[in-house]
Amino acid sequence: MSVSDVSGLAAAVLDEVARAVVGKREALTLVLSSVLAGGHVLVEDFPGLGKTLAARSFAQTLGLDFTRAQFTPDLLPADLTGSFIYDQKRGEFDFRPGPLFTGLLLADEINRTPPKTQAALLEAMQERQVTVEGQTFPLPAPFHVLATANPVEYEGTYPLPEAQLDRFLTRVGFGYPTADQEWQVLSRRVERQREEQTLEAVTDASGLLAMQAAVETVTVEESVGRYCVALAAATREHPHVLMGSSPRGALGLMLVARAYAVVGGRDYVVPEDVKAVAPAVLAHRVTIRPELWMSDVSGETVVRAVLGRVPTPATFGPGAS
Repeated sequence: MSVSDVSGLAAAVLDEVARAVVGKREALTLVLSSVLAGGHVLVEDFPGLGKTLAARSFAQTLGLDFTRAQFTPDLLPADLTGSFIYDQKRGEFDFRPGPLFTGLLLADEINRTPPKTQAALLEAMQERQVTVEGQTFPLPAPFHVLATANPVEYEGTYPLPEAQLDRFLTRVGFGYPTADQEWQVLSRRVERQREEQTLEAVTDASGLLAMQAAVETVTVEESVGRYCVALAAATREHPHVLMGSSPRGALGLMLVARAYAVVGGRDYVVPEDVKAVAPAVLAHRVTIRPELWMSDVSGETVVRAVLGRVPTPATFGPGAS
């Protein structure tokens, strides 16, 4: 599959998802870019802003098997991974796969469950496998987690540990719609005369794998790659930061920028691609100093400050030096 083919399919996916999720094209582009880059996405925002709807819509349009796991305070790790069940007729234990064995897992309200269960996702998200009672089981390909979370200050939530946050390639927020966008949501509901909304599949699992393979062919010039490194390194030197982005953040920045470029119709990355995805990729990898928690300082403000300070490469494009 060529990059131009991927670009066309990506536009069709976004157009279809936008039928359900109104007025959030940029956020949806970041989510799709993360999936094309092979990663997982954390959608963090207040209740009722379309997080769950977006996850279900992407599963439908990408033609992926879809499973939803509602994260609650009493959810156990085995509820996600599956477990061995004794078969009385055969006299032996059989493994019953859990909801992790799917194409796209909606981890709904992931920060409403304690850290022990949150940690059950770590192996699955990083290694694409689960281990139950000493036996390892590979997960299907493709496998992506699209988790939703309410802000930490919202009552009844648990902060995600840094190790868990680092497994998410991006963190995206939708924000409140404008008055016109909110009216579109209402009017479309009246027009279809039912609650559910069915979207058309644009591709399937094998098609998504082909799209991801095409993204791997995108050109990243050394100047742009070093720009990613410089941005990640600058977060570690910011005076408001206790802990900045690791090299995994720089790698994630390059990977998402490649996919973002493809969605934009290019087979090479420009600095503007990096700038567009940097807050989503780096902000959740930045830990603010405790004495600043009650101020307006956040990971996103740090990243935007870094973007304004780190010099942008003067040359870019295929063959630039």
